[in-house]
Amino acid sequence: MEFSSSVDFPGIHRDTPPTDKECHDLRLQTVASTKPSDSGIEPDNQFHSMSALEILRETVRILRYNSTAFVVIAILLICPVSAVFLSNVLVDESTVKMLTIRLVLIARSSGLPLMPMIEHSCQRFAESILSSAVCFPLFVTFSLLSKAAVVHTVDCTYAKRRFEAGLFLALVRNIWNRLVTTYVSVCLAIVGCLTTFLVLLGAVCSTFYALGFSPDLIISVAVIGGLVFSVIFANAVIICNIGIVICVLEDVAGPGALLRSCVLIRGQTQVGLLIFLGSTIGTVFVEGLFEHRVKTLSYGEGSSRIWEGPLLVVMYSFVVLTDSVMNAVFYFSCRSSSMVISDDSVLDGSIGILSFELDDSFID
Repeated sequence: MEFSSSVDFPGIHRDTPPTDKECHDLRLQTVASTKPSDSGIEPDNQFHSMSALEILRETVRILRYNSTAFVVIAILLICPVSAVFLSNVLVDESTVKMLTIRLVLIARSSGLPLMPMIEHSCQRFAESILSSAVCFPLFVTFSLLSKAAVVHTVDCTYAKRRFEAGLFLALVRNIWNRLVTTYVSVCLAIVGCLTTFLVLLGAVCSTFYALGFSPDLIISVAVIGGLVFSVIFANAVIICNIGIVICVLEDVAGPGALLRSCVLIRGQTQVGLLIFLGSTIGTVFVEGLFEHRVKTLSYGEGSSRIWEGPLLVVMYSFVVLTDSVMNAVFYFSCRSSSMVISDDSVLDGSIGILSFELDDSFID
């Protein structure tokens, strides 16, 4: 009897079928030989599916390893945007009041009662819209460069090398077009998500109001809709953040980067939600402190603004920096996890085919 197979396996004779242990050893050897080499990660730093706490610990380790580069990125690229965004120096207060009044009238026509919570929400939403619109040139330059620099620095960390400005500038020249394309796609996705929610919320509240339901019930429906939307919006932000990382490290841009992000984080959305929740709590906390301690004279004669303002700007920049590093680490974790799953599927299929051929040959 002759075993007619074109695959030779070390340590396995042609006249005897491979045992389960030999197949298992072969599988482990193949996995070890097919580790991705294009990720810039040394074998002792290979990723696995990481939890949010593990990603946070890895982020601290990376911040310590390339601390000089991250400090320079925070000072030159993140702090200027944070100072302008927190202070709202470019936003006209009269425009904010006008937009707030319009939003309150729209909410009132939809059946929502004029409560302090509704008015405050309309004011905060108006400030956020105008601040984002005014700061868009800073977001598409300084903020986008800072995200690319953070992702490149994380990649350098896993490649066991230091951040070099010359290499980064050369990288930016090559990927700038796809960076801008992806960022515009991200902005369109976020704006579309917000617009869809507001239209649906207004339609639902108007319908309940026309049917004669009480204002308390309408508010309850609006709150429930807001909670559902917050989860959807969080997932959209996670996809957009990973999409920015993808356009830096992979040759894909625009909607393709967002689609690649959706596929990559499949099964890891809970970790992404925890990362988003932590960063959101940090930014909202610092924004609240800046609002009450710097923009509003809450105590004394305002002398504390001299040191509290810059301190809060630095704190906000650090939160933004940490969030960017965690998103990059989350990308590497998701990509490595998807590679392992893909390798396991291919190897299981190959070993199954091999076993089938072996069985057929022995039956013959």
